[in-house]
Amino acid sequence: MISLKKLNALPVYYRKTIPDDYLDVMGHMNIRWYMTLFDEAAWHFFNSFGMDRQYYEASNNGAFALKQFIRYLAEVHAGETVAVRTRVLGRSAKRIHFMHFLINETTGKLATTMESLGSHADLAARRTSPFPDSIAAVLDTMIAEQNQLGWAAPLCGVIQP
Repeated sequence: MISLKKLNALPVYYRKTIPDDYLDVMGHMNIRWYMTLFDEAAWHFFNSFGMDRQYYEASNNGAFALKQFIRYLAEVHAGETVAVRTRVLGRSAKRIHFMHFLINETTGKLATTMESLGSHADLAARRTSPFPDSIAAVLDTMIAEQNQLGWAAPLCGVIQP
């Protein structure tokens, strides 16, 4: 797996200290909360390239989640602080391929990864649609910058943009 030093080059899109009510009967964070953390990070991530509430309301466009692949690597417990860092892997005219890395900052371990495929959407038609040029340009810049990191993301191999 990738070292934390390498992952620290990625932006943090969400951070949280895990409350007691996130635990399940096994004493670790229940899987439903991983999706909550990833969802919170995804909103901040999408905001970073212009797909925010203002854009959605003004354009009647949005986003659809298409596929996710999650790997659980280490337990997370109450009182521990986690951060979600995100890497853009690629895009097509309508789709974006990215990966969230949930890092347990308390233990210094990579706890979980989620590889995701999403799309731009025309909400009136309820169909995928091309990214506007302004958003596509920001994504292309992010992809180019992150391609310079010098390490490959641990892809599942089945998600293609």
